[in-house]
Amino acid sequence: MPNSGMEEHTIVALVEDKPGVLTRIASLFRRRGFNIASLAVGKSEQPGLSRMTFVVTGDQDTVVQVTKQLDKLIEIIRVADISDHETVARELALIKVRTTPATRAEIIQMVHLFRANVVDVGAQSMVVEVTGEEDKVNALHHLLEPFGIIEMLRTGLVAMVRGQEDPRASDTIGIEIPENGSRASVPG
Repeated sequence: MPNSGMEEHTIVALVEDKPGVLTRIASLFRRRGFNIASLAVGKSEQPGLSRMTFVVTGDQDTVVQVTKQLDKLIEIIRVADISDHETVARELALIKVRTTPATRAEIIQMVHLFRANVVDVGAQSMVVEVTGEEDKVNALHHLLEPFGIIEMLRTGLVAMVRGQEDPRASDTIGIEIPENGSRASVPG
């Protein structure tokens, strides 16, 4: 099958930590017809600011359009497509798997092979916590499926540019808003 140019791109945004910001961003994606494959958001190291990691499926033109549209939102401090940079990317999953006394030891052995953790054990189930790249999470999920997955929750991808001279390299890529409020593109 020929490559249609549809790829997953990782976009990181530094945003104001205020009510309604996530709704505005989600509405922008909906109005423009962009698909978010994954979204993770949490507080950053800077008081009053949060970081969002989006995984967007589309071609390069779609990603450029997404970042330009995000840049127009007043609550966005900085936005960067980090897909072409070396990154550290992780996902967290909690997987509740059906167990019996006969299968419990086998499941625990699989969990340890993946450097995952059992975080809860019940009479008929256990909850496994796994952190890592998407392939690792998918592989453990696939191995646990025959036992019976009762419930699963995945956080979505979080990512940052690997360590460089500038310890906050993600913040030097993309669009920056200087103190005076006028936007300027920062080379990346």
